[in-house]
Amino acid sequence: MAEDARIGYMPTRVWGCPTTAMWTFRLGFARAKQLMFTGDTLDGKMAAEWGLANVSVPLEELEAATLKLANRIASVPSSHLTMHKMVVNQVMLTMGLEQTQMMATVFDGITRHNPEGMWFRRYAQAEGFKAAIEWRDSGSPIPEGDEAREKIRELEALIKAKGV
Repeated sequence: MAEDARIGYMPTRVWGCPTTAMWTFRLGFARAKQLMFTGDTLDGKMAAEWGLANVSVPLEELEAATLKLANRIASVPSSHLTMHKMVVNQVMLTMGLEQTQMMATVFDGITRHNPEGMWFRRYAQAEGFKAAIEWRDSGSPIPEGDEAREKIRELEALIKAKGV
């Protein structure tokens, strides 16, 4: 990964739940919660330190480093690579990866249709998607429950008045 690249899942602040659940497997509970609770991003260096990337290199070295790793992997017999991949995947499946992914996919759908998710959607319709993203990522509190429902009504009236 390039050192200056950014990785994260900002929609966890509102209107999204990561459906792969890989952060918990890769980062452990505390760091996965930190990223999911904040929606913050990491640069390439931190992503490598935390285990979301194998290594980070300056952008101008990325292609060469990637090719070097790919060639190294390609030098292993494909039958061995297949078995190694199956072993690692089996460990993740035994640890509950498939069940976690199914639950996360359901939760992703819920986050998009609960009052907070609907507020985000209506806000994006009324004020523009960029404005909604800026609000979501600003760290400002997201309206919840009854407050979100009331704000949805206000935004729907604004949308209707704008003819959006």
